[in-house]
Amino acid sequence: MRAQVTKVISVLFLVALLSIRGAESRKSRKPKPETLTYSFEYTAINCRAHSASLTDYGGVGDGTTSNTKAFKTAISNLSQYASNGGAQLYVPAGKWLTGSFSLISHFTLFLHKDAVLLASQDMTEWPVIKPLPSYGRGRDAAAGRYTSLIFGTNLTDVTITGENGTIDGQGAFWWQNFHRGKLKYTRPYLIEIMFSENVQISSLTLLNSPNWNIHPVYSSNIVVQGITIIAPITSPNTDGINPDSCTNTKIEDCYIVSGDDCVAVKSGWDEYGIAFGWPTKHLIVRRLTCISPYSAVIALGSEMSGGIQDVRAEDITAIQYRIWGPDQNSHRKRRICERHICERNDNAYHEMGL
Repeated sequence: MRAQVTKVISVLFLVALLSIRGAESRKSRKPKPETLTYSFEYTAINCRAHSASLTDYGGVGDGTTSNTKAFKTAISNLSQYASNGGAQLYVPAGKWLTGSFSLISHFTLFLHKDAVLLASQDMTEWPVIKPLPSYGRGRDAAAGRYTSLIFGTNLTDVTITGENGTIDGQGAFWWQNFHRGKLKYTRPYLIEIMFSENVQISSLTLLNSPNWNIHPVYSSNIVVQGITIIAPITSPNTDGINPDSCTNTKIEDCYIVSGDDCVAVKSGWDEYGIAFGWPTKHLIVRRLTCISPYSAVIALGSEMSGGIQDVRAEDITAIQYRIWGPDQNSHRKRRICERHICERNDNAYHEMGL
């Protein structure tokens, strides 16, 4: 059945799912009991005491020269300012081919409006890391996973932003290898931040991610704001924004066209997620526009074995999407308790394809 309705969605979800105690990672910053803090703001942009351009470290923006070494050298050098006002790495106009690189604390990555980061198709520029502890295995293959294009772990005070600069994952290379069964490891995400706090990702355009676009995991106090995400609607697993075992996350003013869920709320997979026991909680999603004909606007799961608590969504414009119930795509072994699910509809606007 297809329905066309011309309206604007304003939805309020109050979701409480079972939290299960479990193992704690030695590197984790597992959140302490806290009060609800939806009013937090994070304003580190333009507040760094030190700044440098990628060209200062040999970067070449011609679209063909690899800049992986330039990014790594620049960030390593700027790390000396972490305790002295922090640092900003400026990416000027140009096409900057690069493999995976890692961020540091008290750091801003800033893209000029005409800067384009191009994800390398040389698989040697993508280190392989272990599966996430709350997943126990890779999603594409049982072994590890390729590190995300922009990666960070155990960080504090990190901003990834720009004047709507672009990060292009050049995902067709990865999608083809995935469909042909040629990948030994799980495809990389565009941005993944782990075990971190005070993170802002804003004012960027993300194109053609090999896999999920933005994946904050085991982290707290996260703002994702003013992001445009575009991928072909048939591209595999190109979820927009997936908060995963995170606390105090705000997603707002984003436009997403995706081959999978626009926003997917996660907390681990089956027995691994149950044992890890780290729910996603205190999440706000507002002023989101979504086009995803074959998936959900906001999905609860499917990997949510650690629990989900207090998800609120409002002012959502859903142009085309498929309706899924909570955990409809999940395995039956998941032990999840759902209660206090409330919906308020004012001026709905959607075009469903079922």
